[in-house]
Amino acid sequence: MLEPDDNALLKEYVERGSEEAFAKLVARHVNKVYSIALRHTRNSHQAEEITQAVFVLLAKKSRQLGKRVILSGWLCRTARLSAVTFLRSEIRRTRREQEAHMQNLLNESESGIWTQIAPLLDAAMAGLSESDHDAVALRFFDGKSMKEIGAALGASEDATKMRVNRAVEKLRTFFTRRGIVCSAAALTAAISTNSVQAAPPVLAKTTTAVAIANGATTSNSILTLMKGALEMLVSTNSKTAIVGSALVLTLAIVGTTLEVRTARADEKQDDSWRTAGLTWQQVGQTAPQVKILPTKFKPPVNHMLTSDGIKRGGINVSVREILWAAYRCGPGRMAFAAGEPQEKYDFISTLRLGTEEALQQEVKKTLGLTGRWEKLETDTLVLKVRTPDAAGLKPAAWRPSEFGDLRGGHIHCFGQALSWKPPMPPWGLTKQLERIFHIPVLDETGLTGTFNLDLHWKVKADPETNEEAVKQALIEQLGLELVPTHKSVEMLMVEKVQNQ
Repeated sequence: MLEPDDNALLKEYVERGSEEAFAKLVARHVNKVYSIALRHTRNSHQAEEITQAVFVLLAKKSRQLGKRVILSGWLCRTARLSAVTFLRSEIRRTRREQEAHMQNLLNESESGIWTQIAPLLDAAMAGLSESDHDAVALRFFDGKSMKEIGAALGASEDATKMRVNRAVEKLRTFFTRRGIVCSAAALTAAISTNSVQAAPPVLAKTTTAVAIANGATTSNSILTLMKGALEMLVSTNSKTAIVGSALVLTLAIVGTTLEVRTARADEKQDDSWRTAGLTWQQVGQTAPQVKILPTKFKPPVNHMLTSDGIKRGGINVSVREILWAAYRCGPGRMAFAAGEPQEKYDFISTLRLGTEEALQQEVKKTLGLTGRWEKLETDTLVLKVRTPDAAGLKPAAWRPSEFGDLRGGHIHCFGQALSWKPPMPPWGLTKQLERIFHIPVLDETGLTGTFNLDLHWKVKADPETNEEAVKQALIEQLGLELVPTHKSVEMLMVEKVQNQ
């Protein structure tokens, strides 16, 4: 006897209040929802709370879901939104970057590719269209055949194969731009093997009971989480309606479009961020907007700040630094086709969703520049060990909320790897050095783990002399040296927009 599909079970629950039907839905999808929550929080207890919140939301909104809804995709999106809501509240409370939450309980047995893509997978999925997202969820999370996916989406098997392959390529491009290079086969194998993990055995039973009771027996923390997630869901639905059914947009693009409209309407009302003493708290609290303005400040005022791992702002910063914020590349990983602009700007990018894409569009509109990734043979510096066990390089077993500071002759890092690898925060010694030398700095020390380091040097007015002072300080204080070489490195090629 064939098992009833998701829509049949959902209909039975809506029309007859069948607890058995809802329990089957929970049992069918709980592992997937739990795994998405776990990828975000890296905490099993928090993941269980998020899972319960998602299914309570399903019970509450079950009558509003259309007949053509792909429940698997809806649950994935709701789980991600719920997890993001939870993480943002945690970030505000603990002042930690979102990546720090993801790092807490990394499973050492995970494959190399999976370890790198896991913290970014759901954000990558959110960048797909709804149909592509549903196809990927059905294929790699639920293990459905192309024929089954085609039937659910109302498409032929061949068209479904093309959709899935296209979606996988979009995911692969997303990861490549963040320094994770792998084949489509390796990517799909990693997702299929690792993306859905078994939830605790009792979670399906307790979640069903809580959801059917409409959340009446749930904890305050889950109620708070549900409220935040529900607001995001309502916001997403209303934004989609405003844009119109003629456009099929991803959640990130919808959020970006509406928030940019709001930002433009409020442009004259909120310039509070544009101060010489800009702090990361101010960046986090600034109304949603994206602006790039010629700076009104003079040296030594200079700030480049990030809040919540999402929002960014800068005062009297270079075009290179704005491009780093827009494309999330290392400050030394850029090549300017027509020479690097020397003007300085103040900028802010504080959308909750799609802030990087919106900033890229503002760079194109305001600065007349666009970027594309390509492999280039270029001058590089290789970081190597010269004096093992140097006193200044202290291993660290913890990760507080300080991620390094570069203010005149001083690099200060707590609990960071020497080089950035996802899901670590996008800084570390090599990225700090790239801001000084403006070329790629590659870590070949062989040193793993995280370190506390405090590097000082006397700043020199001449850039070349200053660079030599930094190299000498590295040798004397950290026992490390920078060796010049020439290698092929993926770089952001920055070009002028045609007809600008």
